[in-house]
Amino acid sequence: MKNKGLLISTIIYFLILTLSYYWEGKLGLITVPFFIVLVIIYLVFSFLLLRQIFLLIKEKFTDKTRLLNCCIIITILILTFSKPLTFLKNYFFMEFAEIDNNNVLVANRYDECTRAETFKLKSDFTFREKNVRFGVSEVIGSYRISNDTIHFENVKRGKQEDILWEFGVIEELEVYTENKYALKLFKNKKDTVGFYYFIGRNDLNIKPTIKPNR
Repeated sequence: MKNKGLLISTIIYFLILTLSYYWEGKLGLITVPFFIVLVIIYLVFSFLLLRQIFLLIKEKFTDKTRLLNCCIIITILILTFSKPLTFLKNYFFMEFAEIDNNNVLVANRYDECTRAETFKLKSDFTFREKNVRFGVSEVIGSYRISNDTIHFENVKRGKQEDILWEFGVIEELEVYTENKYALKLFKNKKDTVGFYYFIGRNDLNIKPTIKPNR
């Protein structure tokens, strides 16, 4: 079969990306370089596909095997177009989430272990918590506001290790550098410590409490 190697390679590429949920969090420091390599491989496949299309036109589409292979490869490349680019965008540009007009609150958190987390409340009363650390995981659900407390409902965990928050409040920090307000999340009513996200955008009409950030 002509071009059998290209077809098999493209199918393997498709399977790697389709099953990325199971492995992207296990590659450690090589996750980002690996996805960059996948983008390069995609470009190589695209170039080889153009060559096959050129040969098809030259043969006036008489080679049915080549035509079938090209159709399969085109379908695979369309289905996998956004996956590696989406991962890299999420990894490097999470801080630009504030641009989305559907967001009513956007809060971020970063640490020294290349971990980036973003918590977004949407205008349709849904929320998304995205965690990027050598991979991407996302918790989604809905929320409601009672007095000055944000309650989370119908929460779906992205990965097993993701924390499910029960409610949160907005706090005005006594000591701060860039972010004056923080979203403090709690796992349950017994949680007295909480977890801070630092707010970059807030369109909610919630009165913040004042607490020292220590």
